[in-house]
Amino acid sequence: MRPRFMFVGDSMTIGCAGEYTWRYRMWQHLNATFGGPYAIVGPRTELYDKSTGEPVSQAYADPDFPARARAHLAGWGEGWLHMAPLIGETVTRTKANVLLVSLGLIDLGFYTNSDQTAENVRAFIAAARAANPHVRAVLMPVVPNVRAEEEPLFAAECARFNELLAKAVADLDSPASPLLLASPPVGYDLGTDTYDGTHPAPSGEHKLAAAFATALHQAWDWGGPYVPAA
Repeated sequence: MRPRFMFVGDSMTIGCAGEYTWRYRMWQHLNATFGGPYAIVGPRTELYDKSTGEPVSQAYADPDFPARARAHLAGWGEGWLHMAPLIGETVTRTKANVLLVSLGLIDLGFYTNSDQTAENVRAFIAAARAANPHVRAVLMPVVPNVRAEEEPLFAAECARFNELLAKAVADLDSPASPLLLASPPVGYDLGTDTYDGTHPAPSGEHKLAAAFATALHQAWDWGGPYVPAA
């Protein structure tokens, strides 16, 4: 199988004008370690532009980040609630067969509780499999964030959702369509790894990419250990 990776996420994945993004860090890692042909696919390539409030920017921190590797399905303010209705048609259109997914914080913060969010996870996986019965996915738990540090009830919802996400992965994993639960980024520090308590700074981008890279390497022997590119 030639992997066709698609990044699926919220504001932490789409990134803002002037940023590298963890998607860029993952592209660098795959180039350095994968050892075979692969593609990055998705219907979008833009970054979010804070000056316009729209996802219209191509101003990546590295202007040499190639257009073919900028593809994604991520959106500012979008979560499992928004991606579940989109994923089937998107998998069909892009022929994505490996989904790297980081969602959940925006859902819990604005749209759905932990149980409802977990239901949307299951709907997302069902729709992706309806489009491709052999699709693989790596799912990231909700990572540490400033709101969870400041609001105990929100922290409890995040923790409960992460438990429900782990249960969904365990329940739905299959040999035909493997699912992985990524471990939270190691040593993720809000003071140094984010620029506002939520969105990743460069060091946080590396740690998010490393979490996905580690899951791929340890479970499927894809790529190698994550080493930040210079």
